[in-house]
Amino acid sequence: MDIPRIIISALRGGSGKTILSIGIIAAWKKYGKKVSPFKKGPDYIDAGWLAFAAGRPCHNLDTFMIKEERVLQSFLWNTEKDDIAVIEGNRGLYDGIDLEGRTSTAELAKLIKAPVVLCIDATKTTRSMAAVVMGCLRFDPDVSIKGVILNRVAGPRHESILRRSIEHYTGVPVIGAVPKLDTQDFPERHMGLVPTPEHAWATESIEAMSKIASEYLDLDALAAIADDAGPLAGVDIPEESIQHPVFSTQHPVPRIGIIRDSAFQFYYPENIAALEAAGAETVFFSPLTGDTIPPVDALYIGGGFPETHAQQLAENVRFREQLRSLAEDGLPVYAECGGLMYLGEALVLEGKSYPMAGVLPVVFGFSKKPAGHGYTIVTVDRQNPFFKAGTELRGHEFHYSHVLKWSGDDKDLVFEMKRGTGLIDKRDGVCYKNVLAAYTHIHALGTPRWAEAVVRMANSYKNEIAGAIL
Repeated sequence: MDIPRIIISALRGGSGKTILSIGIIAAWKKYGKKVSPFKKGPDYIDAGWLAFAAGRPCHNLDTFMIKEERVLQSFLWNTEKDDIAVIEGNRGLYDGIDLEGRTSTAELAKLIKAPVVLCIDATKTTRSMAAVVMGCLRFDPDVSIKGVILNRVAGPRHESILRRSIEHYTGVPVIGAVPKLDTQDFPERHMGLVPTPEHAWATESIEAMSKIASEYLDLDALAAIADDAGPLAGVDIPEESIQHPVFSTQHPVPRIGIIRDSAFQFYYPENIAALEAAGAETVFFSPLTGDTIPPVDALYIGGGFPETHAQQLAENVRFREQLRSLAEDGLPVYAECGGLMYLGEALVLEGKSYPMAGVLPVVFGFSKKPAGHGYTIVTVDRQNPFFKAGTELRGHEFHYSHVLKWSGDDKDLVFEMKRGTGLIDKRDGVCYKNVLAAYTHIHALGTPRWAEAVVRMANSYKNEIAGAIL
């Protein structure tokens, strides 16, 4: 496989690599390139913007949740018909989960043999940045750093000193310099950009960043770096794995409902694809736009920000009551983070309580700082409808909500947290009848049995309903 590819990385988070990646993708798309967007690590918001800029899904490359072989498989599969791949890194280039830097952007760069372009925040620095770039070059010579983009440059003199210093002392070309921008086209919330479904000016923002990339970056030089990446020679992947993952098809085809809107928008595209590959038909709907749940055999509620829509969700009484009734009747429901919160009794915001579906006996409050953030490792240690006891799951969590009141039984919490915060007392995974909801997000490529389990439960429910009718 010989796909032109490039990784946009940085020295730390907040350096501007997301906005620059969006601009590069949008500019190349405007010039007629078919761009495959990728995000390193667990992320929904940045990935949503990258997908919007490219006009196609953005896939996550994460070697913590997903085995390296499957990461390569996903990369190869999702670049097969495109002209170029742009991968946005996360945090700093060498930031990983341990002393060896496992799961870092640098390790991903070596895995997929991709050249790296460093996005540098040039605020209040000049010649010292050459030493920093030199340090990155020597820290791991196997990482191919091929260019530097200067961001937040104060003016022509500032740019000139930085450019001459970096190129003279390191030999790495500076292929762009973006000035400090007066306008904020990408408002931030929490630790990332505002999700695209909530940003009314998303199209204008993408266009603005495309113009910035075209004006201040040498896009031809970036493309040349990507073209020189070379083939993925020497990669040890079984031939049969360079294919789209397909799971066993089951009949009759069940319908799996997915709540997707600006309140519940955090879904990996592979998760939805896995449900369909396992034999399900997916049906999308929203409590923000409708008050009934269509006929479905299971329900998948992803993460998001239900707190920003708390009043609207609370006011849709009919939808909430139908969801609670279906859960009581045994409808299989799998929920993550925001979906977990919606299944609870209430959300309490600034002293006001907003009733939710009331399926699970938990009330949520909110903090100004993350209550849980990072990778998770959980052991399934109690019976539940979806995972066998003893199964280890790798995922991630990111939530500002926390438990204000838990009225359930501890035996209903089926995940033991080996890493991460979870719901309460280092446990996660609330189980009630055929409902399982957790703060932990999982990725279908890292947990392939998840889709099979959801479809199996949906088929079982479908057959029970059909039997009851007969």
